[in-house]
Amino acid sequence: MITVLTGGTGGAKFVDGLRQIVPPEELTIIVNTGDDLLWWGLRVSPDLDSIAYMLAGKLSPERGWGVKGDTFFCLQTMGQMGQPTWFHAGDRDLATHIFRTKLLADGKTLSEATREIAASLGIKARILPMSDSWVETRVLTPAGDLSFEEYFVQRWYQDPVESVRFAGASDAEPAPGVTEAIRSADVVLLAPSNPVTSIAPILAVPGIREALHESRAHIAAVSPIVGGAAVTGPAGALMAAQGLAVSIAGVAYFYRDFLDLLVVDSQDADAAEDLRKSGVRVHCTPTIMRRNEDRIALAKSTLDAALQPPAAPAAVERT
Repeated sequence: MITVLTGGTGGAKFVDGLRQIVPPEELTIIVNTGDDLLWWGLRVSPDLDSIAYMLAGKLSPERGWGVKGDTFFCLQTMGQMGQPTWFHAGDRDLATHIFRTKLLADGKTLSEATREIAASLGIKARILPMSDSWVETRVLTPAGDLSFEEYFVQRWYQDPVESVRFAGASDAEPAPGVTEAIRSADVVLLAPSNPVTSIAPILAVPGIREALHESRAHIAAVSPIVGGAAVTGPAGALMAAQGLAVSIAGVAYFYRDFLDLLVVDSQDADAAEDLRKSGVRVHCTPTIMRRNEDRIALAKSTLDAALQPPAAPAAVERT
């Protein structure tokens, strides 16, 4: 059984590779919901939707989000009515948001709504939100305290970041099945997602980090940092704002209390050797996912490495 913690476009690509080599009934995907927002009165879960669309073969390959072949007539009309249009929800995508909002209004939890959406798309793998509670990633900048989507989409992540917090996390609980999926897994994989705003919100929910500590699974993370910079997006700036080195060493430090293996890109081979000297177990492989073959190769290499017993006693001490 394989459990994945994920969020963002890099995470969706990695999950796409996994789904092509792992039977769906063996795959549980725990998804960041710190990016969730209310848009035109609708509950939008960007990361949950990207994973669902990817697993259903509907994710737009050009944009990396939303439904492929979507139209934007509603967006254009709402703009004509004077409504904000900076969040580009397509027409087919809006149907998902409407359905989710209806299910929640009918008394369903986010987990239940996610399960119904996945079933409607013919998805057999299990998709779990990190929590049924509202947890919101907030990014403090000189322009103000912004939601993640305001910072990332509306303002193109151009503002200097002063701090990041996860509003509501301390009062949240893991969604049903989340901690069980971590504890019972053979392998837990942290996708090459932004550590600060895709994985950290998941870890901020009480009980999830503890489940990682208690799990007997092999726990491996794929670094989103290659050659001292983020592959895409603001991961580097956000890590720096959190006082982390923008390097594979910074990623290893961030996950240090539960990590068994860090998977890094081949071009970081020298940095990997230095990291090994500090006691961290590292596996080098190509991690840039430009083509479908790259996604499959990274998923297979990560799984194979995670399942290999360490050559020496576990390098990262669990606490």
